[in-house]
Amino acid sequence: MTTLLEICLEDVAGAAVAERAGADRIELCTDLARGGTTPSIDRVASVLASIDRVGVQVLVRARPGDFVYSAAEIDAMVRDIEAIEALTRPPGVTVGFVIGALNGNDRVDVPALTRLRIACGPAPVTFHRAFDVVPDRRSALEALIGLGLDRVLTSGGAPTAEAGLDELGALVEQAQERISILAAGSVRAHNVAEVVRRTGVSEVHLRADQPGGSTSAEVVRAVRSALDPTTGMS
Repeated sequence: MTTLLEICLEDVAGAAVAERAGADRIELCTDLARGGTTPSIDRVASVLASIDRVGVQVLVRARPGDFVYSAAEIDAMVRDIEAIEALTRPPGVTVGFVIGALNGNDRVDVPALTRLRIACGPAPVTFHRAFDVVPDRRSALEALIGLGLDRVLTSGGAPTAEAGLDELGALVEQAQERISILAAGSVRAHNVAEVVRRTGVSEVHLRADQPGGSTSAEVVRAVRSALDPTTGMS
């Protein structure tokens, strides 16, 4: 089975770089130094104009900091989703969303997530790394499955995917293909094959940045090449 490669980036030019280097999908953000927030509509439109095939997941996050949002912030994120969904994209390019919201007890905020999920319509939806904050990831995973989300971005609650291998594997087993586990956290060419082998994840996520913040084609190609023997690709 092919392992899907997602590259997280904020530079507009990086989308085409990642596409040419072998990425299957990108996550588009801004302000990654503070954990990432929603990119401007112009930035999303520019990325969509620059690509031919790569999938695009757009982070929708009202602000840095915690993941407990006010009603006004949820309203703003719904409007962002609607504006992004209305953008023109190349034929065959899938645009989806990366969302997340917790309540004051660091559990999944089901009412807030329901509003955001409805706004996303049929677009693919990822729950972001707020998942690694929740105290009971088993219950949280079931809640996200119940909400109809497509994937969860996680390191298994650990600082890195390598440190969270056991938990990632347990989440994959629990998911039973009802939702995808997207492994993240210092994933690189030297460890990506082991992460996939040990956990059974079908998707991996990483930043491929180089000094200056631009996306490195070399890093993307190296990870793609490291995945090829694992996935049976030539």
